[in-house]
Amino acid sequence: MAVRLRALQEGDWPGVLAIIATVAAEGETYTLDHGIGQAQARAFWSDAAHIVVAVDGDRVLGTAKMGPNRAAQGSHVGTASFMVSPQAQGRGVGRALADHVVEWHRENGFRAICFNAVVATNQAAVRLWQRVGFRVVGTVPGAFRRPNGDYADLHVMYLELVGEP
Repeated sequence: MAVRLRALQEGDWPGVLAIIATVAAEGETYTLDHGIGQAQARAFWSDAAHIVVAVDGDRVLGTAKMGPNRAAQGSHVGTASFMVSPQAQGRGVGRALADHVVEWHRENGFRAICFNAVVATNQAAVRLWQRVGFRVVGTVPGAFRRPNGDYADLHVMYLELVGEP
């Protein structure tokens, strides 16, 4: 598999929306309606300063969106969200997207990156972000309701990019 990252193009939306629908239906990693519609999914993913896709040929394997975590006085700290197709997981797509997220924030002058809600039971994501350099700086107990009715913790994960914030 030859994974290439590039900016989202209009023709990528069907692949991106299919990934969002699958992730939402699984209900284990995002606080999205399990039956999210295409218009809602597109609006959710479009709300970003920069969106990329990981592709193999024309097939979308994953996607990431990134930008400021907050407006105004909080805009020097970035955030990102990313999703990988279940068929492409474990093949380096997540790592390629993660590296791009960090590099994009560095290139655009952000002082840090903060993820506000990483589901603690999503160990693949937690481990990936830790390998990239993020650390868990806080945990909200039981803040995520899983499809089976159990509650999972949400981690706040942080990566400093430039000096002390």
